[in-house]
Amino acid sequence: MILECGCPGEYPDWHKQDINLAHHAAHALPIASFLHMPLSYETYKQRQQNEIEQLELRERWPGFALTRTGWLRGKMIRLLEKGESPSRHFLHLPADFQLQGLLHEGGIGTLRTSVREQQMRLLDSGRMPKEMYLAYLTCPTCCDSRGGERILLLRRWRSSRRLAEKTRQ
Repeated sequence: MILECGCPGEYPDWHKQDINLAHHAAHALPIASFLHMPLSYETYKQRQQNEIEQLELRERWPGFALTRTGWLRGKMIRLLEKGESPSRHFLHLPADFQLQGLLHEGGIGTLRTSVREQQMRLLDSGRMPKEMYLAYLTCPTCCDSRGGERILLLRRWRSSRRLAEKTRQ
C-alpha cells in the first residue's frame, strides 16, 4: 500500500541486518542529479510508479525505492515480485548484491553519523563498503504522523580478504 503522499505504507525491517538481493527482480529508472542531489525526485518517483502499473508488475513493498545518486545522474530501484517484462527498465540484480541496512531516524542533514557508523561496522567485519542506497521512508508531509523522519541506509559491500586479515591481527 502506498500512502497518499507517495511514501511506502510498509517497508522491510532491515535495521542492522545483512540482506542478499542477488538475482532479485527489480525496476531501475535512471534519474537526473546534480552533485548528489536528485532533481525532480517526486516526478521520477511518479513516473516509475506509472510505468510499474502500466507493465502490470507487482512490487514486493509498494512505494519502497532504493535511490542512488551521483554527480550528474543516479537511479531509483524498486523491488518486484518474481516475473518478467519486456521493459528496458526491468532487470535482475547482480549475483553479488549484498547490502547492510541501517535505519536512520532524522533528516538528510543528520545522516553523516549514521553513514560513518555503518561504514566502520562493515570495515571492522572485513567487508569493503561500495555504493550507498537511500530509501526515504517518510516525507515532510507524513513524518509527524509516522514518528518522525526516517531514512533506511543500504550500503552495498563485498568481502575483502585483505580487510579480514587486518581485523584478525
